[in-house]
Amino acid sequence: MQRPAPSLPSSIPKTSRTSETSRTTGISRRRMVAAGTALAAGLAVTAAAPAASPAAKSPRRVPGDDQPPVRLVLPRPSGPHRLGTVALHFSDRSRRDPWVAARPVRELMVQLWYPARAAVGLPRAPWMTRQAAEVFQQTGYLLPQYATLPDTHARTGAAADPRGGRRPVILYSHGHGQHRSSSMALVEELASHGYIVVTIDHTYDAGQVEFPGGRVEKYAMPPLTDEDDDPTILKAVDVRVADTRFVLEELSRRVRGRRDPLPHGLGDVLDLSRTAMFGHSLGGATAASAMAAGVPIAAGANLDGSLFGPVVAEGLRKPFLLMSEDADNNPSWSEIWPRLRGWRRRLRLTGTRHFSYTDYETFLPQVADRLGATDEQLAEVVGPLDGMRAIEIQRRFLLAFFDLHLRGRRAPILDGPSPRYPEVRFAGGAG
Repeated sequence: MQRPAPSLPSSIPKTSRTSETSRTTGISRRRMVAAGTALAAGLAVTAAAPAASPAAKSPRRVPGDDQPPVRLVLPRPSGPHRLGTVALHFSDRSRRDPWVAARPVRELMVQLWYPARAAVGLPRAPWMTRQAAEVFQQTGYLLPQYATLPDTHARTGAAADPRGGRRPVILYSHGHGQHRSSSMALVEELASHGYIVVTIDHTYDAGQVEFPGGRVEKYAMPPLTDEDDDPTILKAVDVRVADTRFVLEELSRRVRGRRDPLPHGLGDVLDLSRTAMFGHSLGGATAASAMAAGVPIAAGANLDGSLFGPVVAEGLRKPFLLMSEDADNNPSWSEIWPRLRGWRRRLRLTGTRHFSYTDYETFLPQVADRLGATDEQLAEVVGPLDGMRAIEIQRRFLLAFFDLHLRGRRAPILDGPSPRYPEVRFAGGAG
């Protein structure tokens, strides 16, 4: 059922507030995960509510309410490379779909973003495909009367740029209820600096996924309980780990077999022997759990995601980056920290919130006037730090992390606090 989208209410989800003291007010790790679907659906969640609950309010009338929608723009990536992209349909015939019994095969959509040759005449890829976008814009803050979704900076089907040789691969996993383009400002930045980034839609855990022919599969996970270790969330992490493993295996098969052709030259530059992963929220938990499960991932980064399952108790021996919103109260992070036995950093970005690590960081300020939202209301969702500054810092630290561990390049900004980035706080010490 379509819900009317609210103007940004003051009771927006306060995500990631998961300390022992905050649990007494009913906020749990499960609540942080649930916030992903809450924001996508334009729901207001009160801070003390034990479960995400809708407070669907009609947008208030504001001056200019009869104006055309705002055309959103992604920030331009800073790297030297032009970008290409291709979307791929994968079917894992070894698994039935774990969420929808009627689906005998687990189907995924993935998208590759890569350095490309000049591609005059090829269209820029949309941030979200047309049919999926129609579903996405039925609810939430980015309704079509308020916002037109942007194009990316990548050309669909462009030939890969062979200069620079074989390129490391970075996987991206979205938050619960989100989608593969949720953090495109970060994805494009990494690709513009010479990486091949593979974004994964976790079907039925994602808000919507469009398959070839225009078929759209919507979110279909069971309702969550109020338990920190909710069985559905634990299952979701396991499903996502299996998705991640299969994506790497399928990419390897396509490169080796030269079947199901990729854009010209892309198979020649994919270096699956150097693979890392990052994700937002439940996607960050997926990166950690996939590494712990033996998926061949050399390094991982978690953008403000609580951790679940065995990895919390067992830890990791490979490089792992934890980067949080402006809060230092995630019990799963405190628990895993002494068990991170490889290179480790725990960073806190002052002035941000949970969704600062998604494209809402740049989109919501662009559409705020159209929604009639105040600065204070925006800050409840993406924090008071200037959005472009927040994106710049995220891009710089993620790139430094992957350059260090996939390319062996020195990364002084990861050594400790610096006057250039006073907003970044180092917690827990370096390792």
